[in-house]
Amino acid sequence: MTSVVILRSPDSAEQKIQQADNDEQLIDLWLHGRPKNTQRGYRSEIDRFIEFVNRPLRSVKLSDLQWFADELGQSLKESSVHRAVNAVKSLLAFGHRLGYLQFDVGRALKLPGFREELSERIISEAEVLKIITLEPSPRNRAMLLTFYAGGFRVSEVCAMKWRHLQVRDATGQITVFAKGGKTRSVLMPKSVWDTLLALRRESSEDGFPEAPVFRSRRKGHLCESAVWRIVKKATKRAEIPKAVSCHWFRHAHASHALDRGAPIHLVQATLGHDSVSTTGKYLHARPSESSGIYLPM
Repeated sequence: MTSVVILRSPDSAEQKIQQADNDEQLIDLWLHGRPKNTQRGYRSEIDRFIEFVNRPLRSVKLSDLQWFADELGQSLKESSVHRAVNAVKSLLAFGHRLGYLQFDVGRALKLPGFREELSERIISEAEVLKIITLEPSPRNRAMLLTFYAGGFRVSEVCAMKWRHLQVRDATGQITVFAKGGKTRSVLMPKSVWDTLLALRRESSEDGFPEAPVFRSRRKGHLCESAVWRIVKKATKRAEIPKAVSCHWFRHAHASHALDRGAPIHLVQATLGHDSVSTTGKYLHARPSESSGIYLPM
């Protein structure tokens, strides 16, 4: 069976266009255009599913997905099960839309619920500033400040070049090619901008403006694993007993900005969220009020 999409021309003639011949081609089409980190994560989840069912996607039944979700639930957190099953459902729905799969069997499967753990991944302002202040390396300190001030993802920080930084009056902005193929520009606080300019003056002129903002020892872009190690070491130095990752600075940016009265639509634009409801999760994770305070206690 060949996957086809049928197009009708104005004279009603049918034209069949082949889309995918096998599961691997379908997966490649489904992953195409997604950020590299997303591709790696989704590929891992799909490989795990295919290994579990041990059959072609065209033979997969609803019961296979149910058993897969139940099996994952024996060893993984609810949020991890949700992510894995959601990836499989997305692929099956995509295959059905292309005509590669006769049925979208994943549509009938209700995603398992999970406890929202966002509040546990938000560190305080004092903790963020302690991590940054105790960092002895000018490059690393500037990078941590940039993470926090811009709410950037690790992939965006690693890809920064000096040409992505533009002067804006007394401060400046950073433009990144963000998740989903979107371009996002973020205005920097003057103190952070001045720190970046100081780092620029200490850097070699070689390759400017194409040179990386945060260089490795070999003068190339820092890889994501190296940045993760820097954050982990900085957190340990600050004696914060939490598994802080690069993304926690993004969580901190959103939460702290909202706490200090930043308009939710501004935070949404800064972080590049598709929906304001995504940004709104930070309000629910750290509520400033509760109806309980009105009770006679």
